[in-house]
Amino acid sequence: MDATSRGRVRVERTAKRVRTYLGGRAVADTTRALMVWESPHYPTYYFPLEDVERDALKPTGETRRSPSRGEAAVHTLAPGGGEALVYGDDVPLEPVRGHVRFDWDAMDAWFEEDEEVYVHARDPYTRVDILPSSRHVRVEVDGVTVADSRNARVLFETGLRPRYYLPKTDVRLDLLEPTATVTRCPYKGTAEYWSVNGHEDLAWSYRTPLPESERVAGLIAFYNEKLDVYVDGVLEDRAG
Repeated sequence: MDATSRGRVRVERTAKRVRTYLGGRAVADTTRALMVWESPHYPTYYFPLEDVERDALKPTGETRRSPSRGEAAVHTLAPGGGEALVYGDDVPLEPVRGHVRFDWDAMDAWFEEDEEVYVHARDPYTRVDILPSSRHVRVEVDGVTVADSRNARVLFETGLRPRYYLPKTDVRLDLLEPTATVTRCPYKGTAEYWSVNGHEDLAWSYRTPLPESERVAGLIAFYNEKLDVYVDGVLEDRAG
């Protein structure tokens, strides 16, 4: 992939087919998408203007300026509203000229090839490794052991601390209370949460994770930062 940087913004091309839908139709469909790291943690997709349904873009006459990318023309999206930024031929970051940036949350759905992607674009430099481990993992809340296992799956995700996913048979399920919290991850899927011994949202699980994270299906993980986790008898630092 070709890469260009300006300040803290990095731009790369991707070979994936990328589509985004609004109001039941694909308003953008391309095999020439750019990945633009506006945030250091993950990229945003930019579409060539030629691969965007032009009647979906309604100019507002306003502009939006970024120190790194320059000035973009603000458009609203039809149907359904939302916002798109169109970068002209005079912006300082040359690769994004003639490209359109859609607000992720304003769209109904995003696809990489034929797989739907949630939350944000996947970072090609983020890797998820899930490894079986016989290390002794014990989880304690307020001095009470809520999980004790030698059958963990350890999830290593680039840039993040390891997470220990434990079989439910090794967890004190009587101390867990389901909550209404639901989160989504573009690499793992949709998670459900539990309060633990009266403390809200300390544990979570992926009932039906995405294919790359199937090995943690139905297992329970705990927030290392909010409780005490002992690995082979050694207390982990909550700060990581």
